[in-house]
Amino acid sequence: MNGLFKKLNESKVFKDLTPQEFSWVLYDVGNSAFTMLGCSLIPIWFKSLAIGTEPGKISGDNATAYWALATSIVTVIVALIGPICGAIADHKDTKKIFFSTSVAIGVIGCVINGFAGSWLLFLIIYILTKISYQASLTFYDSMLNDVTTDERSDAVSAYGYAWGYIGSCIPFTVALIAYVLGPDMMKMLPGTLSRMIGFGVTALWWWIVTVPLLKHYKQINYVEGERGAISNAFKKIFATFARIASQDKKVLYFLIAFFLYIDGVGTIIDNCINLGTDLGLNTVGQVIFLLLTQVVAWIGSLVFAKLSKTKDTVSLIQICILGYTAVCLYALTLQHLWQFAIMAFGVGCFQGSIQSLSRSYYAKIIPDENSGEYFGIYDIFSKGASFLGSFVIFVVKKIGIRTNGVFNIFGASIKSINVAVGCLAAFFILGLFFIKVADKQPVSEEAKKDIQ
Repeated sequence: MNGLFKKLNESKVFKDLTPQEFSWVLYDVGNSAFTMLGCSLIPIWFKSLAIGTEPGKISGDNATAYWALATSIVTVIVALIGPICGAIADHKDTKKIFFSTSVAIGVIGCVINGFAGSWLLFLIIYILTKISYQASLTFYDSMLNDVTTDERSDAVSAYGYAWGYIGSCIPFTVALIAYVLGPDMMKMLPGTLSRMIGFGVTALWWWIVTVPLLKHYKQINYVEGERGAISNAFKKIFATFARIASQDKKVLYFLIAFFLYIDGVGTIIDNCINLGTDLGLNTVGQVIFLLLTQVVAWIGSLVFAKLSKTKDTVSLIQICILGYTAVCLYALTLQHLWQFAIMAFGVGCFQGSIQSLSRSYYAKIIPDENSGEYFGIYDIFSKGASFLGSFVIFVVKKIGIRTNGVFNIFGASIKSINVAVGCLAAFFILGLFFIKVADKQPVSEEAKKDIQ
């Protein structure tokens, strides 16, 4: 396996990446498999366990609402623990330990999820797995400052998302075949076995592709001092918040903008399959289009990675925000599978780019030696924001239950899930305003020293 990874690193595609940069990119290839499963088949498996008229079962609208609520719970918990883990991991030789632990827990949870027999147990295990997965991203994002330079961070960050999309298609194809052979389609495999295969191959892929980063990563930037306890971590977090609020307006306004627009991004990713299933669209058709969207996202990320070498990062982020705003408004009219495909491909054009550009831009404007601490705060705004979007869907769906799932807007009957996704446009519009404000602010003195 090491020989295969070495050959890949030396290939034409990755030859311009250092071994550390290549290993860092590979983790995105690994964790993206779980992301893909989470935005496509996992909600379908959850609903197959949850929906029904028998005792212990719930309605379709309630299943969508509880899924959104579970997503909100995950984001709140991750938002609370993220900065604590980040602050502690800023000490020498600790980042890899926390990263490998969170990955291991996530992989094990992914395997166990396939054995769940009730919708409530399924949801609880998924929440725990998703928390570990998101925690690993806190450490992973903060590693960017260690594996590359500021000049290369845009391109390396974009490579991670781009190849993550393509890499995730490999285990997902196996999971999709298992689903098609399962009880919802061809009825050749029992439901538990179908889910076990899907979760199992995803977990195996996630772990194998993580190994090179565990082998090659070395923490370069760190803070000196005694390894802090949780109380010290909280003190550092509050101090950093205070410093950002009073002295670093560029980071402050960027975090507000990021909080707003990434809310819409995360919510759409987590609930795209719910949009289609609530509209009664063909399930396999939706999943196939989501698989094709990975290719669109791969191309989009590479295009923006190339543009980032000559264009201003903030301008590219603004293009992505406008693209997502159009997608949300288009969702108000969505009724057919072909419209779902257009929406999915529209999301794919900007999905990886807006995340990678935001990550690399943030890495440039913060002090390198406190990257874990700062990225912990970054995750508060990232994961905490997703809570609001998912909660909006939860509320709109609950209101929709009282009106038979339909809203009357300007004389037109629009289903509640369309309205819920359309409401997310407000987050992108506000995010666009604050990113413009952030761009006008000067870089802090600490970040200037790192750049020099």
